Formats: sequence, structure tokens, C-alpha cells
Amino acid sequence: MPDGSHMTARIGPNAVLQLAPAMDRIAGEGARRALFAPLGFDPLPDPTAMIDETRVAALHGALRRQHPENARKIAIAAGQGTGDYILANRIPRGAQSLLRALPARLAAPILTRAILAHGWTFCGTGSLTAKSGPPVVFTLADNPIIRGERALAPLCHWHAAVFERLFTRLVHPRAHAVETACCATGAPACRFEIDWRH
Repeated sequence: MPDGSHMTARIGPNAVLQLAPAMDRIAGEGARRALFAPLGFDPLPDPTAMIDETRVAALHGALRRQHPENARKIAIAAGQGTGDYILANRIPRGAQSLLRALPARLAAPILTRAILAHGWTFCGTGSLTAKSGPPVVFTLADNPIIRGERALAPLCHWHAAVFERLFTRLVHPRAHAVETACCATGAPACRFEIDWRH
């Protein structure tokens, strides 16, 4: 398995591909094609190839600017779709069964380590670290998907939805992910807390 060192300025294709069905459902195919085409994503990119992180960031930024009323909902749906893709294609069924059978306090550190090991696929040139919990805390410094953005509230709904989907399915059904700090609001890093004790 590659360690990602030769692809550090690239992000996995699901950061783009999962936006498409979410946008088609929520805003319509015409709106999606109008958003994707100017950025070179119509037709959709190769699902096996990593994508330049600046292109991914441009798409996510354009979504927020051009569809402010639906951007959050679309990003969450795309993050859930990405989580579902990972579960269907990237985590072996046996490992999933094992995690589900373990108590949350034991399953969470195992899943956290796996996410850190593959973080390069959605962090690009950003840096992902984690702290055990609960709550489990992921910190993404220099998040390329929102690099240079400015906002009054956190913007990383896609990331939070991916974390939540994985933890809900593999650690505890009540797991909930919240972005508590965001580079776009001036924080030094994007911070995601995943907790299931409610």
C-alpha cells in the first residue's frame, strides 16, 4: 500500500465524486454540471486516480459560494457517501465485524489509527493528528480543502460527515462528529470531536 509521500498534493477522488450524486439529489443535475464543468469535472474524474488538491478545493469553494443555501447539506451528504464508499470498498468485512463486536472504548482507537494511516487520501498537504477519547479528537492543520477561505463558522462539513459515518457504523451508533474549530475562522487547525456518550 502506498504511503502517499509521492502524492502529497493530491486528494482521493471521493472528495469530488461523492459531491455529484448529493448535488444531483439536492440541487439538480443541471446545477451540478454548471458547477463541475468550469472546473474540469464534467465528465466526472477517474474514480481510481488521486486529484490535485487545489482543484478539489476550488470545487468545494465554488459550491459554498454558488450554492450557499444548500452547500452544507450537499457536503454532509457527500461525506456520508464517502464514508459508505470506504466501508464498502476499503475496510475488509472481517475488520468491520471485529470493530462492531468490540466495546466502543476499544474499537475507537483501532479505527482512529486506521484513519490516521490513510489520512493522506483526504488531507493532501495538510497534517492529520488524533487524540484518543472519548471524545476522539482529530486535528487537521493546513486543511487544503479550505485553505485561504474565511468564514464566521466552521466549513468542513464533508470531513465531519466522513468521520461521523465511520464511527457510527464501526464504533457506536450514537457517535456524532462536530467541527469545533476551523482554519477558515482563524483557528490554527480544523478540529473534529467524535463522541458517543449522549
